[in-house]
Amino acid sequence: MSLQRINYFRRIPAFQIAIRAMSGGEAGSGAGKGGGTGGTIRDAGGAFGKREATHEEQYFRKLQHEQLKDLKKGLEKEVDFHEEQIKVHKKALERHKERLEKLEDKE
Repeated sequence: MSLQRINYFRRIPAFQIAIRAMSGGEAGSGAGKGGGTGGTIRDAGGAFGKREATHEEQYFRKLQHEQLKDLKKGLEKEVDFHEEQIKVHKKALERHKERLEKLEDKE
């Protein structure tokens, strides 16, 4: 029975398990109530626990925003690179076509 449970959890992506474990209750309202054991302040709950949870959420939102911005910048650089490569390849194609035409004219 326990082996079946282990195999079941292997098929579920880790982020789904984490979301399931953290859901329920208000963040920062104390241990086991969605706040988890994020430190002594959050374990105590109350205003300081909620404030700590809010700061943590803000930190991760900012981090995610920066990661998305970096991803977008990287993708834009890739697009520029590939567009430049297209121009280079088009010029090479034109050169080869001209050479082919010259060879056909000689025949």
